[in-house]
Amino acid sequence: MTVIDAYRERVRDGALKPDPAQEAVAAVLSRLADDLNAAPPGRDGFVRRLLGRRNELPKGLYIHGEVGRGKTMLMDLFVSQVTAWPKQRIHFHAFMQDVHARRQRLGGDDVIGSIARELAAQARLLCLDEMQIVDIADAMIIGRLYDALRGNGVVVVTTSNLPPRELYKDGLNRQLFLPFIERIESTMNVVSLDSQRDYRLGRIRARETFLHPATAENRVAFNELWRDLTDGAAGKVDVLEVLGRKLTVPKAAHGCASFTFQELCGEALGPPDYLAITRAYRTVFLSGVPKLKAHQRNETKRFILMIDTFYDAGTRLVALADATPENLFPKNQHAFESRRTVSRLKEMQSAGWWGNSAAIL
Repeated sequence: MTVIDAYRERVRDGALKPDPAQEAVAAVLSRLADDLNAAPPGRDGFVRRLLGRRNELPKGLYIHGEVGRGKTMLMDLFVSQVTAWPKQRIHFHAFMQDVHARRQRLGGDDVIGSIARELAAQARLLCLDEMQIVDIADAMIIGRLYDALRGNGVVVVTTSNLPPRELYKDGLNRQLFLPFIERIESTMNVVSLDSQRDYRLGRIRARETFLHPATAENRVAFNELWRDLTDGAAGKVDVLEVLGRKLTVPKAAHGCASFTFQELCGEALGPPDYLAITRAYRTVFLSGVPKLKAHQRNETKRFILMIDTFYDAGTRLVALADATPENLFPKNQHAFESRRTVSRLKEMQSAGWWGNSAAIL
């Protein structure tokens, strides 16, 4: 079955709604999958039968479009239909975390080349979901790594919320990043997914995102929101690097991360940790939010700081709490800050917040 056939089958089954923009991108993915399956990489690592020339790879694919338009779903269909190439499908953030870990382990003058050779030995088709560059360390590495991967016979397919020209916009030393953008445009087919529907957001309209109290019914609703916003993914453990430390993310999938209140506010975390979370994920699920007691001064301060950070970054929040925002804080403590936090929590529940472009980067 081809990618376009698999897409149309899901439409016929009612799993997907007909969408011409999605179907057009599915057709592009289908052609690439067919080409790859027709000419698997040989021992020399290249596809001579496909191109008639030695040592030249087919172009990769860069799919961009706003959040919720179906990029990840189409990527997954593509990965499932490519059977002749060793492949890896990974979220871009997790990929860069892996790259940084390999840098520390391998070292040496040609560490980027060593990383590329290791990755090529594992997969010749690399599918990166949700490329975004927010860190100067990533910006300085990704261009050289991309060239090294292609030099080792790896085809790259990626999705992103942004077109190539908007990657790392206004970033530090961006001029050093521009050659990578040019290589994307010369070695990858750039395709826009222009669907007018935000399918994930549509799944949660008219549904509460600050669930209280923590009843069994609300726990079910909390888990259903996770399922709907991650396309049913169970989620995996992730690790963020924060100032040389490791911050464990218990569950992450499709741009969403899930924590308990204890994990984010009961531990000695601070602004760099919360900021790292906002950079890595657009939606945070937070369970176990208690009615704070007077003696929980540190937890209260961290909670206020965390919500301020999420608010400033436009992060979406799904919470499971013991009480309404107004009843979370102990009386006569942090009066001004708690009022501000309550106001922000209410705003972060609104449809306007969830639909705001700042909240869906």
